[in-house]
Amino acid sequence: QVQLVESGGGLVQPGGSLRLSCKVSGSIYSITHLAWYRQAPGKQREWVATIIRTGDIGSLGTRNYADAVKGRFTSSRDDALNTAYLQMNSLKPEDTAVYSCNAVSTLSPYYFWGQGTQVTVSS
Repeated sequence: QVQLVESGGGLVQPGGSLRLSCKVSGSIYSITHLAWYRQAPGKQREWVATIIRTGDIGSLGTRNYADAVKGRFTSSRDDALNTAYLQMNSLKPEDTAVYSCNAVSTLSPYYFWGQGTQVTVSS
């Protein structure tokens, strides 16, 4: 089993910044992919950024970002703390959503989600 706990959301004005955290625990060795997703009200959940993927574990790896956030969001991780981060800069109202961390594991049920953290961008 893998447990994910997100934090760091809140209310921010357009143009502002937030840093989200995803604390990972449990069978960390089984994780092959770790990514951020978001879901805005009335919309389907969408992928935001990949933090790690098979082959990247233990290395800096290659970060991938959705076009909507490229150049504004940066993912990173601190392996010593088992924590992944999403630095969000130049936030826009359309970034308003619940942001969730997702892990793909070799252990059943293979897909794990955190509870999510609300990000609201509004003046």
